[in-house]
Amino acid sequence: MLPQLIFKIFEPAGYSFSTSLILLGWLVAIFPLMQFLATPILGQMSDRYGRKPVLGFSLFGTAIGYALFAIAIMTKNIPLLFAARGLDGITGGNISVARAVIADVTPPEHRARNFGLIGGMFGLGFVFGPYIGARLATPDVTFFGLFDTPHWFTTATPFWFTAILSLVNTALLLALLPETHAHIDKKIKLVWNKSLDNIRRAATSPRLRMIFTAEFFFCGGFTFFTTFFQILLIQKLGFKTNNVGDFFAYIGICIAISQALIVPFTAKRFLTHNIVRVAMFGLSGALLLQLLPTNTTQLLLVAPFIALFNGQFIANSGALVSLTAGPKQQGEVLGIEASVQALAQAIPAIIGGYVATMGVSVPVVVGAGMILLGALIFTAFYKVPKDVLAIEARHENPMAAS
Repeated sequence: MLPQLIFKIFEPAGYSFSTSLILLGWLVAIFPLMQFLATPILGQMSDRYGRKPVLGFSLFGTAIGYALFAIAIMTKNIPLLFAARGLDGITGGNISVARAVIADVTPPEHRARNFGLIGGMFGLGFVFGPYIGARLATPDVTFFGLFDTPHWFTTATPFWFTAILSLVNTALLLALLPETHAHIDKKIKLVWNKSLDNIRRAATSPRLRMIFTAEFFFCGGFTFFTTFFQILLIQKLGFKTNNVGDFFAYIGICIAISQALIVPFTAKRFLTHNIVRVAMFGLSGALLLQLLPTNTTQLLLVAPFIALFNGQFIANSGALVSLTAGPKQQGEVLGIEASVQALAQAIPAIIGGYVATMGVSVPVVVGAGMILLGALIFTAFYKVPKDVLAIEARHENPMAAS
């Protein structure tokens, strides 16, 4: 929905197209930036006060953030757009707490499978979210062929829908989820700059820094692509809001198929770090392929390459981090990884707005180049630890179990 605000709010407010692109970049960036700062703090709070109250607070905050965002769209209040997006980023940094709940209630031998289920839920959301959201934002279009959407649907409708969904989610959590943390320690002191410390540790860990570097360049490059590609679709191929939603739902389906069929196949036959390397080179080329189509049919033919290489990288880079960290450092390393990924999404979104003023296809090229650079750095400098190589050789990739 966010790129639509260029045409719905920013330009009608008198901003030029170039300035609107810059505003979009900052609006996209504020969510992962706040998430980067808040995720480690929420994780510490869940250790101090328990998982349930922190998850309840964060889900309720998400509901408030989406409601405020809907009000901002309806009133065309640009400062409120940024404030609501920032609030959503702060309370949206709860993935580490959700993972902690899974770890609390799951024996070690089943954690890979259950963490995989979290990924599966994200995948389902990425399929249904764009499709449903685009139709909630568009009046008088068919919904799964069952009925046409009401004439009063607007760009704000998906945000009201998500606010209500988040409130329902909060109520279900408070009613049904027991407290899973058996070792609450109210003496724990919160470290407010934990996110910055995570980045320092990511850069200085001899065994993990090259993997984190690869993830940073991959996530950053992909953010360049996702932030502004919708605008390219609108300008080049004449896409409407519902067409954009259909396209990203199609990508989601392709990613689900890739993770269900191709990831387990490759995990049993190839070394994890080699898959990571090939996936980065592959996605760099796949992003450039998206610039070639001149009609929708051509676009649908090249889009699955994004899903193929994206799914391979996400599954195998996460597995490589897990294999390298060892069983006693999983939670700590997952927190560092989350900080790296959040920062990697924030910085390119900010820069991308300025880059896009040179042409809406330029962020795609820059994103492909960033991923290619990451692939070259990983290829040149990553040295596989002997213990990790031994596990890889036996194809004990935890993602295969997922």
